[in-house]
Amino acid sequence: MPASPSTRPARPRIVSLAPSVTSILVALGARRDLVAVTRWCRYVAPVKGLPTLGDAWATETKPIERLRPTLIIGSVPYRAETLEKLLAIPAPLLATNPRTLDDIFAEIHLLGALTGRRAAAARLVRKMRSALDEVAKQAARALDRPRVYAESWPNPRISSPPWVGELIEMAGGKMVLPAGSRVSDEAVRRARPDAIVLAWAAAGGRSRRESALENPAWRTVPAVRSGRVFAIPDHLLNTPGPPLIEGARALLRVLHPEIRLLASSGV
Repeated sequence: MPASPSTRPARPRIVSLAPSVTSILVALGARRDLVAVTRWCRYVAPVKGLPTLGDAWATETKPIERLRPTLIIGSVPYRAETLEKLLAIPAPLLATNPRTLDDIFAEIHLLGALTGRRAAAARLVRKMRSALDEVAKQAARALDRPRVYAESWPNPRISSPPWVGELIEMAGGKMVLPAGSRVSDEAVRRARPDAIVLAWAAAGGRSRRESALENPAWRTVPAVRSGRVFAIPDHLLNTPGPPLIEGARALLRVLHPEIRLLASSGV
């Protein structure tokens, strides 16, 4: 017999303080479990209309308390003061910190378990793996393997996170500086990347190619001399979840435009 309303498990009330968490929950079919999201979820269309909050770096806690959440989920970057306030709320806090693609897949499985959607999580991971495998298959046809500097923030200059380095490898490139690290103009100049990818966190599509092309310290960098400086919308590379599928495809397009030509010519 179906459970009566009085015995049916209560629906979770989740506050998501990270766009990546929101994107995963929506992909798992858990949109109705969300009671609020971070204001940075502007690219996750199904959550429009939900209350918006800050993030694990800075947010007001009283609005969260009023929502009576059963689970709060945040992700990097964290601020100790904000975490202390979040921990004072009478609801569990899940703090995530994915670094690699495997970390991201593990987080998807965890969120699937927490929301009773294990099967949906397994399907999502299979979908992502299959899509990324297809990118790698296409990249195997590339005519070269460019050396790439990918940047997630311009001041101080910070290279893109490790999972972006993995995507660059899949897309037929090679990351020339340590991922997720603070770097200098001189380090980029010495690394001599063939291509530069800009995906500035929280900047949307506003990464400025000119910042690289007009940087006097990079005049001799091959990527600058050839004009191979590309701005990719930040949510495609900086959201560790389903958006990375399109991020990998975007990397393939900018690093290997010749692959489309090969496909159209039947090669």
